[in-house]
Amino acid sequence: MKFLIDECLHTSLAEVATDRGHEGHHVVWLGLSGEADWDLMPRVVENNFIFVTNNAADFRKLYAREEVHAGLVIIVPQVRPALQRELFEAVLNMLAGGHDPINEVFEVWIENDEIVIDRYAMPT
Repeated sequence: MKFLIDECLHTSLAEVATDRGHEGHHVVWLGLSGEADWDLMPRVVENNFIFVTNNAADFRKLYAREEVHAGLVIIVPQVRPALQRELFEAVLNMLAGGHDPINEVFEVWIENDEIVIDRYAMPT
């Protein structure tokens, strides 16, 4: 799987993906820092990236318009890099069975000291 990490998240998430045997890229490394979300979206879709962000409001809207996409991961809280990595790892663990997350969204957060992942289809 190919993951593209948004600039609002730490670059180390790309390394987490790579360490797990996936392609991990960061928006900053690709020279896309500062790009508007709607300008970034075509590149995400064309390259079959699973996009990882915490910008839920904007990317839910953008992904709802796509007929087919590789997947979206939303790390809901704005947290320190170590916790971002832990939350992302939880999503990677869910995907470890080889399931292809086409047209799926994974929202991940902490509730009562437990990691919670809400997985749903988009578009529905």
